[in-house]
Amino acid sequence: MDGDTSRATAAARTRTKVCGVTLEVDLRTAVDAGTDAVGVITDVTVDTPREVSVEQARGLLDVVPPFVTGTLVTMPANAEAAVRLVERLEPDAVQVHGLTPDRVAALRVRAPVPVLAAVDAVDAPRYADAADALVVDSLDEQGGGGTGETGDWERTRDLVAELDVPVVLAGGLTPENVADAVRTVRPFAVDVASGVEREGGVKDADAVRAFVRNATQAPDEEGVAT
Repeated sequence: MDGDTSRATAAARTRTKVCGVTLEVDLRTAVDAGTDAVGVITDVTVDTPREVSVEQARGLLDVVPPFVTGTLVTMPANAEAAVRLVERLEPDAVQVHGLTPDRVAALRVRAPVPVLAAVDAVDAPRYADAADALVVDSLDEQGGGGTGETGDWERTRDLVAELDVPVVLAGGLTPENVADAVRTVRPFAVDVASGVEREGGVKDADAVRAFVRNATQAPDEEGVAT
């Protein structure tokens, strides 16, 4: 394999994010498994076992090593509230739920880190110019993710082709189906929370390792790993 082919293959690799980390041991498991990002959830308006206090979130984000993206996941009332939380916790990126496109755009202008917007497949085009990346998820009525429901992979595949913004596929992903999801959608990254848990908010180490491995080594139709 020549250098140009090697670089093209590396560039095409699907990235992974393990979200809803509540324990440092689970964070380190995800990092050791090779994940590209971890998500820490705090200050949300939905009931989830994956939420931690602001103080706990700071502690978890503080131990994320270099070259792994520590992502703050939150549901702010507005851009100003999100900026204050980002300044307090100093994540590498912030993922927001429940904000309108104009508020996401306002946050992107003011935030010192990249802004990811969690959206469903139908609303995604409205956010394409507002965020640095889109997390296409199966959201509840309040805009919260982590429902464990599989989204519309075909529609999300179309979004990947249509939009000039990185698309992260989330919703109902597991070690068992993530390779098929990667082959179908060709997303920039895949995002998992409940799909690698042994109980609410607590990760299963074997599942985390299998998810990252299966996502990043999923072969395409020609048998080449993405």
